[in-house]
Amino acid sequence: MPSPISDHVVPWPQAEARRFAAEGYWAGIPLGNLLREVADRTPDAPALADPVAGLRLTHAELAERADAAAVRLLDLGIGRGDRIVVQLGNGWEFVVLTLACLRAGIVPVMALPGHRRSELTYLATHAEAVAIAVPDRMRDFDHQALGHELADDVRAATGAGWHVLVAGDELAPGSADLRALCAPPADLKSDRARLDAEAPAGRDVAVFLLSGGTTGLPKLIARTHDDYAYNARASADIAAMGTDTVYLVTLPAGHNFPLACPGLLGTLLKGGRVVTLPSPEPARAFTTMRAEGVTHTAAVPAIAVRWLEHAATYGADDVRTLRVLQVGGARIADELARKVEPTLGATLQQVFGMAEGLLNYTRLDDPDDVICTTQGRPLSPADEVRLVDEYDNDVPEGQPGSLLTRGPYTPRGYYKAAEQNARAFTANGWYRSGDICRRTPEGNLIVEGRDKDMINRGGEKISAEEVENLVYQLPTVSQVAAVAMPDAVLGERVCVYVVPHPGATITLDEIRTTMERSGVARFKIPEHLVIVDELISTKVGKIDKKALRADIAARLAAQSDA
Repeated sequence: MPSPISDHVVPWPQAEARRFAAEGYWAGIPLGNLLREVADRTPDAPALADPVAGLRLTHAELAERADAAAVRLLDLGIGRGDRIVVQLGNGWEFVVLTLACLRAGIVPVMALPGHRRSELTYLATHAEAVAIAVPDRMRDFDHQALGHELADDVRAATGAGWHVLVAGDELAPGSADLRALCAPPADLKSDRARLDAEAPAGRDVAVFLLSGGTTGLPKLIARTHDDYAYNARASADIAAMGTDTVYLVTLPAGHNFPLACPGLLGTLLKGGRVVTLPSPEPARAFTTMRAEGVTHTAAVPAIAVRWLEHAATYGADDVRTLRVLQVGGARIADELARKVEPTLGATLQQVFGMAEGLLNYTRLDDPDDVICTTQGRPLSPADEVRLVDEYDNDVPEGQPGSLLTRGPYTPRGYYKAAEQNARAFTANGWYRSGDICRRTPEGNLIVEGRDKDMINRGGEKISAEEVENLVYQLPTVSQVAAVAMPDAVLGERVCVYVVPHPGATITLDEIRTTMERSGVARFKIPEHLVIVDELISTKVGKIDKKALRADIAARLAAQSDA
Protein backbone atom coordinates (compact mmCIF):
# COMPACT_ATOMS: atom_id res chain seq x y z
CA MET A 1 0.00 0.00 0.00
CA PRO A 2 1.32 3.48 -0.82
CA SER A 3 2.04 5.69 2.15
CA PRO A 4 -0.38 8.58 2.81
CA ILE A 5 0.52 11.76 0.94
CA SER A 6 0.22 13.72 4.17
CA ASP A 7 3.25 11.87 5.55
CA HIS A 8 5.52 13.64 3.07
CA VAL A 9 3.91 17.02 2.32
CA VAL A 10 5.26 20.19 3.92
CA PRO A 11 2.17 22.11 5.09
CA TRP A 12 1.72 25.85 5.32
CA PRO A 13 2.00 27.08 8.93
CA GLN A 14 -1.41 27.01 10.60
CA ALA A 15 -1.47 30.78 11.13
CA GLU A 16 -0.83 31.37 7.42
CA ALA A 17 -3.44 28.78 6.42
CA ARG A 18 -6.05 30.44 8.61
CA ARG A 19 -5.21 33.85 7.13
CA PHE A 20 -5.44 32.64 3.53
CA ALA A 21 -8.83 31.10 4.27
CA ALA A 22 -10.11 34.14 6.17
CA GLU A 23 -9.01 36.54 3.42
CA GLY A 24 -10.73 34.50 0.73
CA TYR A 25 -7.74 33.10 -1.13
CA TRP A 26 -8.64 29.57 -0.12
CA ALA A 27 -12.27 28.61 -0.65
CA GLY A 28 -12.22 25.29 1.20
CA ILE A 29 -13.97 23.64 -1.78
CA PRO A 30 -12.24 20.93 -3.85
CA LEU A 31 -11.54 21.78 -7.48
CA GLY A 32 -13.79 19.04 -8.79
CA ASN A 33 -16.75 20.46 -6.87
CA LEU A 34 -16.03 23.98 -8.12
CA LEU A 35 -16.09 22.69 -11.70
CA ARG A 36 -19.31 20.77 -10.95
CA GLU A 37 -20.91 24.02 -9.77
CA VAL A 38 -20.05 25.65 -13.11
CA ALA A 39 -21.75 22.79 -14.94
CA ASP A 40 -24.85 23.25 -12.79
CA ARG A 41 -25.01 26.97 -13.67
CA THR A 42 -24.37 26.60 -17.41
CA PRO A 43 -25.10 22.96 -18.30
CA ASP A 44 -25.67 23.50 -22.01
CA ALA A 45 -22.73 25.84 -22.66
CA PRO A 46 -19.87 24.32 -24.72
CA ALA A 47 -16.97 23.21 -22.53
CA LEU A 48 -14.58 21.05 -24.54
CA ALA A 49 -13.72 20.53 -28.19
CA ASP A 50 -11.26 17.95 -29.46
CA PRO A 51 -11.18 18.55 -33.23
CA VAL A 52 -8.84 15.61 -33.86
CA ALA A 53 -11.15 13.11 -32.16
CA GLY A 54 -14.28 14.91 -33.38
CA LEU A 55 -15.69 15.11 -29.84
CA ARG A 56 -17.52 18.09 -28.34
CA LEU A 57 -18.92 18.26 -24.84
CA THR A 58 -21.06 20.75 -22.95
CA HIS A 59 -20.22 21.60 -19.35
CA ALA A 60 -22.86 19.15 -18.16
CA GLU A 61 -21.60 16.37 -20.42
CA LEU A 62 -18.00 16.98 -19.34
CA ALA A 63 -18.94 16.92 -15.66
CA GLU A 64 -20.99 13.75 -16.13
CA ARG A 65 -18.15 11.95 -17.90
CA ALA A 66 -15.71 13.08 -15.20
CA ASP A 67 -18.00 11.77 -12.47
CA ALA A 68 -18.48 8.46 -14.29
CA ALA A 69 -14.72 8.08 -14.76
CA ALA A 70 -14.11 8.92 -11.12
CA VAL A 71 -16.49 6.19 -9.95
CA ARG A 72 -14.97 3.66 -12.36
CA LEU A 73 -11.49 4.46 -11.04
CA LEU A 74 -12.75 3.89 -7.51
CA ASP A 75 -14.30 0.61 -8.58
CA LEU A 76 -10.91 -0.44 -10.01
CA GLY A 77 -9.52 -0.04 -6.52
CA ILE A 78 -7.80 3.30 -7.13
CA GLY A 79 -8.93 5.32 -4.16
CA ARG A 80 -8.76 8.76 -2.61
CA GLY A 81 -5.14 9.75 -2.07
CA ASP A 82 -3.79 7.21 -4.56
CA ARG A 83 -1.50 8.48 -7.31
CA ILE A 84 -1.73 7.98 -11.09
CA VAL A 85 1.10 8.90 -13.45
CA VAL A 86 -0.60 10.72 -16.34
CA GLN A 87 1.28 10.78 -19.66
CA LEU A 88 -1.35 11.69 -22.22
CA GLY A 89 -1.30 13.94 -25.23
CA ASN A 90 -3.55 16.96 -25.64
CA GLY A 91 -7.00 15.47 -26.13
CA TRP A 92 -10.34 14.98 -24.47
CA GLU A 93 -9.10 11.96 -22.51
CA PHE A 94 -6.58 14.11 -20.62
CA VAL A 95 -9.26 16.61 -19.62
CA VAL A 96 -11.85 14.05 -18.52
CA LEU A 97 -9.32 11.95 -16.58
CA THR A 98 -7.87 15.01 -14.82
CA LEU A 99 -11.30 16.20 -13.77
CA ALA A 100 -12.22 12.67 -12.65
CA CYS A 101 -9.15 12.55 -10.42
CA LEU A 102 -10.02 15.94 -8.92
CA ARG A 103 -13.55 14.72 -8.14
CA ALA A 104 -12.43 11.45 -6.56
CA GLY A 105 -9.43 12.81 -4.65
CA ILE A 106 -7.07 10.70 -6.75
CA VAL A 107 -3.84 12.58 -7.43
CA PRO A 108 -2.50 12.79 -11.00
CA VAL A 109 1.28 12.97 -11.38
CA MET A 110 1.70 15.12 -14.48
CA ALA A 111 4.38 13.46 -16.59
CA LEU A 112 5.37 14.89 -19.96
CA PRO A 113 4.84 13.22 -23.35
CA GLY A 114 8.62 13.15 -23.91
CA HIS A 115 9.38 11.21 -20.74
CA ARG A 116 10.64 7.67 -21.16
CA ARG A 117 11.40 4.73 -18.87
CA SER A 118 14.07 6.52 -16.84
CA GLU A 119 11.84 9.44 -15.84
CA LEU A 120 8.62 7.44 -15.54
CA THR A 121 10.16 4.78 -13.31
CA TYR A 122 11.43 7.49 -11.01
CA LEU A 123 8.08 9.30 -10.91
CA ALA A 124 6.11 6.12 -10.29
CA THR A 125 8.45 4.98 -7.53
CA HIS A 126 8.83 8.34 -5.82
CA ALA A 127 5.11 9.08 -5.88
CA GLU A 128 4.23 5.45 -5.01
CA ALA A 129 1.81 5.47 -7.94
CA VAL A 130 -0.64 2.62 -8.50
CA ALA A 131 -1.34 3.24 -12.19
CA ILE A 132 -0.25 5.01 -15.35
CA ALA A 133 -2.40 6.56 -18.10
CA VAL A 134 -0.85 6.59 -21.57
CA PRO A 135 -1.84 6.73 -25.24
CA ASP A 136 -1.36 3.56 -27.27
CA ARG A 137 1.05 5.35 -29.60
CA MET A 138 2.09 8.95 -30.00
CA ARG A 139 4.50 10.29 -32.61
CA ASP A 140 5.53 6.76 -33.59
CA PHE A 141 6.41 5.79 -30.02
CA ASP A 142 4.72 2.82 -28.33
CA HIS A 143 3.65 4.29 -24.99
CA GLN A 144 1.44 1.30 -24.23
CA ALA A 145 4.42 -1.07 -24.34
CA LEU A 146 6.39 1.30 -22.14
CA GLY A 147 3.49 1.45 -19.70
CA HIS A 148 3.52 -2.33 -19.34
CA GLU A 149 7.30 -2.39 -18.92
CA LEU A 150 6.88 0.12 -16.11
CA ALA A 151 4.10 -1.97 -14.58
CA ASP A 152 6.36 -5.05 -14.62
CA ASP A 153 9.11 -3.05 -12.90
CA VAL A 154 6.77 -1.82 -10.18
CA ARG A 155 5.21 -5.23 -9.58
CA ALA A 156 8.65 -6.83 -9.34
CA ALA A 157 9.85 -4.21 -6.89
CA THR A 158 6.76 -3.96 -4.67
CA GLY A 159 4.62 -7.01 -5.35
CA ALA A 160 1.63 -4.68 -5.66
CA GLY A 161 -0.91 -4.64 -8.47
CA TRP A 162 -0.64 -1.92 -11.07
CA HIS A 163 -3.02 -0.57 -13.71
CA VAL A 164 -2.11 0.50 -17.24
CA LEU A 165 -4.87 2.77 -18.57
CA VAL A 166 -4.60 3.20 -22.34
CA ALA A 167 -6.26 5.69 -24.68
CA GLY A 168 -6.24 4.20 -28.15
CA ASP A 169 -7.79 1.88 -30.71
CA GLU A 170 -5.54 -1.15 -30.15
CA LEU A 171 -5.37 -2.35 -26.57
CA ALA A 172 -2.78 -4.90 -25.53
CA PRO A 173 -3.65 -7.73 -23.12
CA GLY A 174 -3.78 -6.36 -19.59
CA SER A 175 -4.53 -2.79 -20.65
CA ALA A 176 -7.59 -1.01 -19.26
CA ASP A 177 -9.60 0.96 -21.83
CA LEU A 178 -9.28 4.60 -20.76
CA ARG A 179 -11.82 5.78 -23.33
CA ALA A 180 -14.42 3.33 -21.99
CA LEU A 181 -13.55 4.46 -18.47
CA CYS A 182 -14.26 8.07 -19.55
CA ALA A 183 -17.52 7.22 -21.35
CA PRO A 184 -20.89 8.75 -20.35
CA PRO A 185 -22.38 7.51 -17.07
CA ALA A 186 -24.79 4.65 -16.63
CA ASP A 187 -26.26 6.13 -13.44
CA LEU A 188 -25.65 9.87 -13.26
CA LYS A 189 -27.42 10.55 -9.97
CA SER A 190 -25.76 7.66 -8.17
CA ASP A 191 -22.28 8.67 -9.37
CA ARG A 192 -22.72 12.26 -8.27
CA ALA A 193 -24.13 11.37 -4.88
CA ARG A 194 -21.26 9.00 -4.18
CA LEU A 195 -18.61 11.56 -5.14
CA ASP A 196 -20.27 14.43 -3.29
CA ALA A 197 -20.32 12.30 -0.14
CA GLU A 198 -16.64 11.32 -0.45
CA ALA A 199 -15.18 14.58 -1.77
CA PRO A 200 -11.60 15.49 -0.83
CA ALA A 201 -10.90 18.42 1.47
CA GLY A 202 -9.73 21.80 0.24
CA ARG A 203 -6.31 21.33 1.78
CA ASP A 204 -5.81 17.86 0.32
CA VAL A 205 -3.29 17.48 -2.50
CA ALA A 206 -5.02 17.90 -5.87
CA VAL A 207 -2.16 17.32 -8.31
CA PHE A 208 1.55 16.65 -8.44
CA LEU A 209 3.40 18.97 -10.81
CA LEU A 210 7.04 18.50 -11.78
CA SER A 211 9.83 20.90 -10.92
CA GLY A 212 12.15 22.17 -13.62
CA GLY A 213 14.86 20.15 -11.90
CA THR A 214 18.48 21.28 -11.45
CA THR A 215 19.89 18.39 -9.45
CA GLY A 216 18.86 15.37 -11.46
CA LEU A 217 15.33 14.08 -12.00
CA PRO A 218 12.38 16.41 -11.31
CA LYS A 219 10.99 16.96 -7.85
CA LEU A 220 7.29 16.59 -7.11
CA ILE A 221 5.32 19.70 -6.25
CA ALA A 222 2.19 19.00 -4.25
CA ARG A 223 -0.53 21.51 -5.15
CA THR A 224 -3.64 21.49 -2.99
CA HIS A 225 -7.22 22.02 -4.08
CA ASP A 226 -7.31 25.34 -2.25
CA ASP A 227 -4.10 26.80 -3.61
CA TYR A 228 -4.45 25.48 -7.16
CA ALA A 229 -8.06 26.64 -7.47
CA TYR A 230 -6.96 30.12 -6.44
CA ASN A 231 -4.03 29.89 -8.87
CA ALA A 232 -6.43 29.14 -11.77
CA ARG A 233 -9.28 31.48 -10.81
CA ALA A 234 -7.14 34.54 -10.12
CA SER A 235 -5.13 33.93 -13.30
CA ALA A 236 -8.36 33.74 -15.30
CA ASP A 237 -9.40 37.11 -13.89
CA ILE A 238 -6.11 38.72 -14.95
CA ALA A 239 -6.44 37.20 -18.44
CA ALA A 240 -10.00 38.63 -18.73
CA MET A 241 -11.60 35.23 -19.20
CA GLY A 242 -15.35 34.67 -19.11
CA THR A 243 -18.14 32.52 -20.47
CA ASP A 244 -17.23 33.62 -24.01
CA THR A 245 -13.59 32.53 -23.69
CA VAL A 246 -12.28 29.91 -26.11
CA TYR A 247 -8.86 28.69 -24.94
CA LEU A 248 -6.58 26.67 -27.23
CA VAL A 249 -4.23 24.17 -25.57
CA THR A 250 -1.20 23.40 -27.76
CA LEU A 251 1.51 23.18 -25.09
CA PRO A 252 1.66 19.82 -23.24
CA ALA A 253 -1.43 20.01 -21.04
CA GLY A 254 0.33 18.55 -18.01
CA HIS A 255 2.53 21.63 -17.74
CA ASN A 256 1.46 24.14 -15.08
CA PHE A 257 1.23 26.94 -17.69
CA PRO A 258 -1.49 25.45 -19.97
CA LEU A 259 -3.10 23.58 -17.07
CA ALA A 260 -3.86 26.40 -14.62
CA CYS A 261 -2.21 29.72 -15.55
CA PRO A 262 -5.10 30.15 -16.24
CA GLY A 263 -5.00 27.30 -18.74
CA LEU A 264 -7.74 24.78 -19.21
CA LEU A 265 -8.76 24.76 -15.53
CA GLY A 266 -9.11 28.55 -15.38
CA THR A 267 -11.14 28.51 -18.59
CA LEU A 268 -13.54 25.85 -17.32
CA LEU A 269 -13.93 27.57 -13.94
CA LYS A 270 -15.04 30.69 -15.81
CA GLY A 271 -17.54 28.71 -17.87
CA GLY A 272 -15.54 29.03 -21.10
CA ARG A 273 -14.59 26.46 -23.73
CA VAL A 274 -11.32 24.52 -24.04
CA VAL A 275 -10.01 23.38 -27.44
CA THR A 276 -7.26 20.76 -27.49
CA LEU A 277 -4.64 20.33 -30.19
CA PRO A 278 -1.70 17.91 -30.07
CA SER A 279 0.80 20.25 -31.68
CA PRO A 280 1.47 24.01 -31.97
CA GLU A 281 2.52 23.61 -35.63
CA PRO A 282 1.59 27.02 -37.09
CA ALA A 283 -0.62 26.06 -40.05
CA ARG A 284 -2.66 23.63 -38.01
CA ALA A 285 -2.87 25.92 -34.98
CA PHE A 286 -3.99 28.88 -37.10
CA THR A 287 -6.61 26.80 -38.92
CA THR A 288 -7.95 25.61 -35.56
CA MET A 289 -8.03 29.14 -34.17
CA ARG A 290 -10.18 30.23 -37.10
CA ALA A 291 -12.51 27.24 -37.01
CA GLU A 292 -13.06 27.41 -33.24
CA GLY A 293 -13.02 31.20 -32.76
CA VAL A 294 -10.13 30.98 -30.29
CA THR A 295 -9.81 34.03 -27.99
CA HIS A 296 -6.91 32.99 -25.73
CA THR A 297 -3.89 30.71 -26.02
CA ALA A 298 -0.43 30.25 -24.54
CA ALA A 299 2.97 29.70 -26.10
CA VAL A 300 6.63 29.50 -25.17
CA PRO A 301 8.89 31.96 -27.02
CA ALA A 302 10.04 29.40 -29.59
CA ILE A 303 6.44 28.73 -30.62
CA ALA A 304 5.57 32.43 -30.59
CA VAL A 305 8.44 33.03 -33.04
CA ARG A 306 7.09 30.36 -35.40
CA TRP A 307 3.59 31.84 -35.23
CA LEU A 308 4.90 35.34 -35.93
CA GLU A 309 6.85 34.07 -38.93
CA HIS A 310 3.83 32.18 -40.25
CA ALA A 311 1.60 35.22 -39.89
CA ALA A 312 4.17 37.44 -41.59
CA THR A 313 4.27 35.05 -44.55
CA TYR A 314 0.65 33.95 -44.89
CA GLY A 315 -1.27 36.67 -43.07
CA ALA A 316 -3.06 36.73 -39.74
CA ASP A 317 -6.68 36.46 -40.90
CA ASP A 318 -6.98 33.02 -39.29
CA VAL A 319 -6.27 34.49 -35.83
CA ARG A 320 -8.60 37.47 -36.05
CA THR A 321 -10.61 36.27 -33.01
CA LEU A 322 -7.49 35.97 -30.84
CA ARG A 323 -7.55 38.52 -28.02
CA VAL A 324 -4.74 37.38 -25.74
CA LEU A 325 -1.51 35.55 -26.48
CA GLN A 326 0.25 34.53 -23.30
CA VAL A 327 3.98 33.92 -23.61
CA GLY A 328 5.93 32.28 -20.80
CA GLY A 329 8.22 29.38 -19.93
CA ALA A 330 11.21 31.53 -20.79
CA ARG A 331 11.77 35.23 -21.38
CA ILE A 332 10.76 36.44 -24.83
CA ALA A 333 13.16 38.93 -26.42
CA ASP A 334 11.88 42.51 -26.25
CA GLU A 335 12.10 42.95 -30.02
CA LEU A 336 9.96 39.85 -30.58
CA ALA A 337 7.47 40.92 -27.91
CA ARG A 338 6.94 44.19 -29.78
CA LYS A 339 5.86 42.25 -32.90
CA VAL A 340 2.99 40.33 -31.31
CA GLU A 341 0.23 42.94 -31.37
CA PRO A 342 1.07 44.44 -34.78
CA THR A 343 1.45 41.00 -36.39
CA LEU A 344 -1.25 38.92 -34.71
CA GLY A 345 -3.67 41.60 -33.56
CA ALA A 346 -3.73 40.11 -30.04
CA THR A 347 -2.57 41.60 -26.77
CA LEU A 348 0.61 40.03 -25.46
CA GLN A 349 0.53 38.90 -21.86
CA GLN A 350 3.93 37.96 -20.52
CA VAL A 351 3.84 35.23 -17.88
CA PHE A 352 6.77 34.57 -15.58
CA GLY A 353 6.23 31.92 -12.99
CA MET A 354 7.00 28.47 -11.74
CA ALA A 355 5.15 25.27 -10.93
CA GLU A 356 6.33 25.86 -7.36
CA GLY A 357 3.86 28.75 -7.11
CA LEU A 358 4.56 32.42 -7.79
CA LEU A 359 3.07 33.78 -11.00
CA ASN A 360 3.73 37.19 -12.51
CA TYR A 361 1.67 38.67 -15.33
CA THR A 362 1.73 41.82 -17.37
CA ARG A 363 -1.78 43.26 -17.25
CA LEU A 364 -3.77 43.61 -20.43
CA ASP A 365 -4.13 47.38 -19.91
CA ASP A 366 -0.45 47.97 -19.14
CA PRO A 367 1.42 50.41 -21.40
CA ASP A 368 3.09 48.77 -24.40
CA ASP A 369 6.54 49.35 -22.93
CA VAL A 370 5.64 47.43 -19.77
CA ILE A 371 4.07 44.58 -21.76
CA CYS A 372 7.06 44.26 -24.09
CA THR A 373 10.00 44.79 -21.73
CA THR A 374 8.95 43.30 -18.38
CA GLN A 375 7.70 39.93 -17.19
CA GLY A 376 4.89 41.36 -15.12
CA ARG A 377 4.08 41.64 -11.46
CA PRO A 378 2.71 39.14 -8.91
CA LEU A 379 -0.72 37.63 -9.33
CA SER A 380 -1.85 38.02 -5.75
CA PRO A 381 -1.86 40.84 -3.21
CA ALA A 382 -0.69 38.21 -0.74
CA ASP A 383 2.39 37.26 -2.78
CA GLU A 384 5.62 38.21 -1.05
CA VAL A 385 8.68 38.77 -3.23
CA ARG A 386 12.22 39.62 -2.21
CA LEU A 387 15.30 40.16 -4.35
CA VAL A 388 18.43 39.34 -2.39
CA ASP A 389 22.19 39.09 -2.70
CA GLU A 390 24.30 36.02 -1.99
CA TYR A 391 23.93 36.62 1.76
CA ASP A 392 20.12 36.91 1.57
CA ASN A 393 20.24 40.67 2.11
CA ASP A 394 17.71 42.67 0.11
CA VAL A 395 19.30 44.44 -2.83
CA PRO A 396 18.64 48.15 -3.54
CA GLU A 397 15.63 48.93 -5.72
CA GLY A 398 16.44 48.49 -9.39
CA GLN A 399 19.41 46.21 -8.76
CA PRO A 400 19.43 42.54 -9.82
CA GLY A 401 18.95 39.97 -7.10
CA SER A 402 17.96 36.37 -6.51
CA LEU A 403 14.20 35.96 -6.23
CA LEU A 404 12.68 34.65 -3.00
CA THR A 405 8.91 34.24 -2.64
CA ARG A 406 6.10 32.90 -0.51
CA GLY A 407 2.33 33.23 -0.63
CA PRO A 408 -1.08 31.52 -0.76
CA TYR A 409 -0.26 29.30 -3.76
CA THR A 410 3.48 28.73 -3.22
CA PRO A 411 3.94 25.45 -1.29
CA ARG A 412 6.46 25.32 1.55
CA GLY A 413 8.43 22.33 0.31
CA TYR A 414 8.77 19.58 -2.27
CA TYR A 415 7.22 16.19 -1.72
CA LYS A 416 9.39 13.65 0.08
CA ALA A 417 12.55 15.72 -0.50
CA ALA A 418 14.09 16.83 2.79
CA GLU A 419 17.57 17.49 1.40
CA GLN A 420 16.31 19.53 -1.56
CA ASN A 421 13.95 21.46 0.72
CA ALA A 422 16.84 22.47 2.95
CA ARG A 423 18.48 24.09 -0.08
CA ALA A 424 15.40 25.43 -1.88
CA PHE A 425 13.51 26.91 1.07
CA THR A 426 14.61 29.18 3.88
CA ALA A 427 13.85 28.37 7.50
CA ASN A 428 10.92 30.79 7.46
CA GLY A 429 9.36 29.46 4.28
CA TRP A 430 10.76 31.57 1.45
CA TYR A 431 11.20 29.62 -1.79
CA ARG A 432 14.48 30.23 -3.63
CA SER A 433 13.41 30.31 -7.27
CA GLY A 434 16.93 30.54 -8.70
CA ASP A 435 15.90 33.43 -10.96
CA ILE A 436 17.86 36.67 -11.08
CA CYS A 437 15.48 39.62 -11.49
CA ARG A 438 15.28 43.39 -11.29
CA ARG A 439 12.18 45.22 -10.08
CA THR A 440 10.93 48.41 -11.72
CA PRO A 441 9.53 51.29 -9.64
CA GLU A 442 6.04 50.14 -10.67
CA GLY A 443 6.67 46.68 -9.23
CA ASN A 444 7.18 44.75 -12.46
CA LEU A 445 9.93 42.16 -12.65
CA ILE A 446 12.54 41.87 -15.38
CA VAL A 447 14.15 38.44 -15.58
CA GLU A 448 17.90 38.66 -16.15
CA GLY A 449 18.99 35.05 -15.79
CA ARG A 450 19.27 32.17 -13.34
CA ASP A 451 21.56 31.18 -10.57
CA LYS A 452 20.61 27.52 -11.01
CA ASP A 453 22.52 25.18 -13.26
CA MET A 454 19.62 24.61 -15.59
CA ILE A 455 19.09 24.63 -19.36
CA ASN A 456 15.81 26.05 -20.67
CA ARG A 457 15.19 24.45 -24.07
CA GLY A 458 12.03 26.01 -25.46
CA GLY A 459 10.39 26.02 -22.03
CA GLU A 460 11.55 22.51 -21.08
CA LYS A 461 13.81 22.78 -18.02
CA ILE A 462 16.76 20.38 -18.22
CA SER A 463 19.09 19.54 -15.36
CA ALA A 464 22.72 19.90 -16.41
CA GLU A 465 23.65 17.42 -13.71
CA GLU A 466 21.30 14.78 -15.11
CA VAL A 467 22.79 15.19 -18.59
CA GLU A 468 26.31 14.94 -17.18
CA ASN A 469 25.51 11.78 -15.24
CA LEU A 470 24.25 10.12 -18.40
CA VAL A 471 27.26 11.17 -20.48
CA TYR A 472 29.56 9.75 -17.82
CA GLN A 473 28.24 6.30 -18.78
CA LEU A 474 30.63 6.40 -21.73
CA PRO A 475 33.97 4.83 -20.73
CA THR A 476 35.87 7.27 -22.97
CA VAL A 477 34.73 10.31 -20.95
CA SER A 478 37.03 11.70 -18.31
CA GLN A 479 35.11 14.90 -17.51
CA VAL A 480 31.93 16.47 -18.81
CA ALA A 481 30.07 19.71 -18.26
CA ALA A 482 26.62 20.42 -19.73
CA VAL A 483 25.74 24.05 -20.35
CA ALA A 484 23.13 26.12 -22.11
CA MET A 485 23.98 27.07 -25.67
CA PRO A 486 22.15 30.14 -27.02
CA ASP A 487 19.69 29.46 -29.81
CA ALA A 488 17.58 31.94 -31.77
CA VAL A 489 14.55 29.62 -31.96
CA LEU A 490 14.46 27.66 -28.69
CA GLY A 491 16.30 30.16 -26.51
CA GLU A 492 18.78 27.53 -25.36
CA ARG A 493 19.98 24.08 -26.46
CA VAL A 494 22.08 21.49 -24.65
CA CYS A 495 25.84 21.68 -25.22
CA VAL A 496 28.36 19.37 -23.59
CA TYR A 497 32.03 20.06 -23.02
CA VAL A 498 33.95 16.78 -22.78
CA VAL A 499 37.51 15.91 -21.75
CA PRO A 500 38.19 12.41 -23.16
CA HIS A 501 40.46 9.91 -21.46
CA PRO A 502 44.03 10.00 -22.88
CA GLY A 503 44.10 8.50 -26.36
CA ALA A 504 40.32 8.14 -26.53
CA THR A 505 37.94 9.77 -28.98
CA ILE A 506 34.28 10.56 -28.65
CA THR A 507 31.61 11.86 -31.02
CA LEU A 508 28.26 13.56 -30.54
CA ASP A 509 26.55 10.58 -32.17
CA GLU A 510 28.03 8.25 -29.55
CA ILE A 511 26.75 10.49 -26.75
CA ARG A 512 23.30 10.74 -28.29
CA THR A 513 23.06 6.98 -28.87
CA THR A 514 24.07 6.23 -25.28
CA MET A 515 21.47 8.63 -23.88
CA GLU A 516 18.76 7.27 -26.16
CA ARG A 517 19.52 3.76 -24.92
CA SER A 518 19.14 5.03 -21.35
CA GLY A 519 15.52 5.85 -22.12
CA VAL A 520 15.85 9.56 -21.43
CA ALA A 521 13.52 12.16 -22.93
CA ARG A 522 14.74 13.32 -26.34
CA PHE A 523 14.69 17.00 -25.45
CA LYS A 524 17.50 16.36 -22.94
CA ILE A 525 19.89 14.88 -25.49
CA PRO A 526 22.86 17.18 -26.31
CA GLU A 527 22.87 18.92 -29.67
CA HIS A 528 26.44 20.21 -29.64
CA LEU A 529 29.77 18.80 -28.46
CA VAL A 530 32.99 20.64 -27.67
CA ILE A 531 36.10 18.51 -27.06
CA VAL A 532 38.62 20.20 -24.75
CA ASP A 533 41.83 19.23 -22.98
CA GLU A 534 40.54 20.55 -19.68
CA LEU A 535 37.45 22.26 -18.31
CA ILE A 536 37.65 25.89 -17.25
CA SER A 537 37.66 26.08 -13.46
CA THR A 538 37.16 28.75 -10.83
CA LYS A 539 39.85 29.68 -8.34
CA VAL A 540 38.47 27.16 -5.88
CA GLY A 541 38.60 24.37 -8.45
CA LYS A 542 34.91 24.18 -9.40
CA ILE A 543 33.94 23.91 -13.06
CA ASP A 544 33.21 27.45 -14.21
CA LYS A 545 29.86 27.07 -15.96
CA LYS A 546 29.58 30.81 -16.48
CA ALA A 547 32.85 30.82 -18.41
CA LEU A 548 31.79 27.79 -20.45
CA ARG A 549 28.51 29.46 -21.40
CA ALA A 550 30.44 32.53 -22.50
CA ASP A 551 32.84 30.32 -24.45
CA ILE A 552 30.14 28.53 -26.44
CA ALA A 553 28.41 31.83 -27.15
CA ALA A 554 31.71 33.23 -28.50
CA ARG A 555 32.32 30.09 -30.61
CA LEU A 556 28.87 30.38 -32.17
CA ALA A 557 29.33 34.08 -32.83
CA ALA A 558 32.67 33.40 -34.53
CA GLN A 559 31.06 30.73 -36.72
CA SER A 560 28.30 33.08 -37.82
CA ASP A 561 30.86 35.78 -38.67
CA ALA A 562 33.03 33.39 -40.68
